[in-house]
Amino acid sequence: MAVLHLTKENFQKEVLEADVPVLVDFWATWCGPCQMVGPVVEEIADEVTDAKICKVDVDQQPELARQYKVMSIPTFLVFKNGEMVKRDMGYKPKDELLDLLK
Repeated sequence: MAVLHLTKENFQKEVLEADVPVLVDFWATWCGPCQMVGPVVEEIADEVTDAKICKVDVDQQPELARQYKVMSIPTFLVFKNGEMVKRDMGYKPKDELLDLLK
């Protein structure tokens, strides 16, 4: 499945009401580490079938970034059953991102 781009309008439905784990990548176009990890996130989205992989552009969705206290990017949040269960920041290799979903 392709990466889903989140907005404040679809966040509730796609993340908080999801029936599978959701990995959310908070990123920005000007962020070097975000650009490095972006292809890895896309690759995971194409491979994982039992979770949703989503991205939030912090410049376009500052309300979501504030709501989840994103102070540095990339920030990765994992949601299960509508609750945030994991948080990590900075560039991560593929295996570490996949481990977040476990």
